[in-house]
Amino acid sequence: MLIGEVARRSGVSARMLRHYESLGLVRPSGRTGSGYREYSGEDIRRIFHIESLRTLGLSLREIGRALDDPGFAPSALVGDLIQQSRARIAAETELLTRLRRIDAAEPSGWEAVLQVVALLQALGSKSADARQRAALSSVDDVPVPVEALVEAALSETEPNVAGALRWALARSGDGGTALLAEGLGSPVSAVRKRAVQSLAELPGAEAAAHLRDALGNPDAVVRGYAALALGVRGVAEAVPTLIEMIVEGRNDTDAADALSVLASDTATSEEIATELVDRLAHGATEEPARGRLTQALAGVPGTTASRALVELSQDADRAVALTAAYLLRLRDAQ
Repeated sequence: MLIGEVARRSGVSARMLRHYESLGLVRPSGRTGSGYREYSGEDIRRIFHIESLRTLGLSLREIGRALDDPGFAPSALVGDLIQQSRARIAAETELLTRLRRIDAAEPSGWEAVLQVVALLQALGSKSADARQRAALSSVDDVPVPVEALVEAALSETEPNVAGALRWALARSGDGGTALLAEGLGSPVSAVRKRAVQSLAELPGAEAAAHLRDALGNPDAVVRGYAALALGVRGVAEAVPTLIEMIVEGRNDTDAADALSVLASDTATSEEIATELVDRLAHGATEEPARGRLTQALAGVPGTTASRALVELSQDADRAVALTAAYLLRLRDAQ
């Protein structure tokens, strides 16, 4: 078969076939009387083998070795190709993400594009100062896609930078709310904590809804931050979690403060007092827990809390009794 026919049937151009021949990959088995290259069936099969191996990303040199070395073992080469492909995909994915974020910023010109690129690079800098400056400037100077801010917030370990990123997110609109909510399901506890801390500083009903859902999160830290944020917002659903925090001694002072905010509503105040009294009577048996619950009654107005403090002033636990008596004196002085 002549080179033109081979090119037509194989889809490999005559020019490429000549290149293969120059590299020694394919050697036509014969020549016609006029000196034209003539390819045998075996030559054509080799061409198809070359093209198949090219689809796997092998170089022409690697293909020649694979076809001509009887002792060639493909496993190592295939393993290298897998690693190279993964690295290439990761690099392309990173580039695509960067381009998508630049596009989301809707830059008006190349100067704006360069500003966004510089800010995105600063958010990923090894310098905490650079990351913090980028977070603070992202609100007024250069519009940074909220996705980039969320990614930075969920990975930030420096407290000051994390605070700046949460501040920037709170001023970036509602776009980051759903992304942060996804972080609540992360297998990494630190990421879950950062996600709920960021959500806690976001205004609006959507953030509050995700915080309500977080009250059922299996992570006690997530539940705690969600309850504190909701308590300050006056959401009574947070009461059971806040009381549990007091019993367990997890951010109990903040939890008691949140309960006192909720207790400004008369109906909720009675509910809180009843729950605290119930835990004192039946749930909390350890002395530190009973002391914390007694102190929590200080911020709860109403007759139920007052009666409970009167009874607790006679408690067998001297520390509890003294705390209750002191709180009663404060109430009488008000």
